[in-house]
Parts: sequence; C-alpha cells; structure tokens
Amino acid sequence: MDPIISVQSEAPLFKLPDLKGMHHSLIDMRGRIVVLTFWSAECTWCERVDRELLTYVGAWQEQVAVWWIASNANESHELLEGVASERNLPTVLMDGHQEVADLYGAQTTPHFFVIGKSGKLEYQGAWDDITFRQRVATQVYIPKVVDALMNDQHPKITQTPPYGCVLVRLYQENL
Repeated sequence: MDPIISVQSEAPLFKLPDLKGMHHSLIDMRGRIVVLTFWSAECTWCERVDRELLTYVGAWQEQVAVWWIASNANESHELLEGVASERNLPTVLMDGHQEVADLYGAQTTPHFFVIGKSGKLEYQGAWDDITFRQRVATQVYIPKVVDALMNDQHPKITQTPPYGCVLVRLYQENL
C-alpha cells in the first residue's frame, strides 16, 4: 500500500458542499478531530459501516466531526439525498468530480481518513478488519483511533488496507 498522504503529514485542505448546498471547509475544523469516510449510497459495505459508525457519533459529540464524502461518479444527487435521509447521515458532502478523493487517494467506499486536532493525518484505511474471507470483525479501528486522539494520544494503528466497493471515477478520454 503506497498512500498519497503519509500519517503525520498535514491533511490536504478542501471545501465541499453538502446535499443542501452549504459549504464545509476542513480548515474550519481545526481543534476538532475529523473523520472522513469516502462513501457510496449503493455500496453494501458502506451500509453496514454506516449503522456501526452512527452508534459512535452521538457519544463523540462536539469533539469529533464525521463527514461522509460522496465521490462516486455514477450516483445522482437524488439517490444520495434519499439514502442519506433513510440512514440519518448528518453531513454528506458532494465530491462529484473526485477532486477530494484524488487529493486523499481514496480507493474504496468506505475509505476512512482521520485527522487530528492539529490538522495532521492520524489514520487511513478501513473501518474494521472484515473482508470477504473474514466475515466477523476482530478489530474495529476507527473508534480506537478516535478514542486515542480524544485522550491526546497517538493511535497504535495508523494505517490499514481500505476495504469495500471500488470508488467509481469519471473517465476522461485523451484529447
């Protein structure tokens, strides 16, 4: 695994609109932990992870911002709105041209990036260690990473292979 951004590097700044058109900027989150999950409305791996992730969001409250980033080129705004509403996802950002996905090197949905209070990347990879061959999680990474950061510690695990559906990108023909 050769990541675009190494752990402890400054997380690339970006600004994206949410489903209602309100813009969210990463620079405005300094002082808070930010969990980015590159997300797809149609990915069953995301559906499972969404249910689990939402059980933590309330407990993290103001210390942690969780942003779902919709980067799949083939998903309509209407589909994203409907699924986000059905799952009660609080902040879904639109990255229709995969600019932020490319900036971070997102490969799958879900693909997580956790940014510490100082703006540095602290973790990148999967939610847990479930794969096609291992159907039951023995480790759930993101809550452990966030807990360490909330206690002003560095996470023990900082990188894992992302796992889920392939992020669908735009195809541009060479001119």
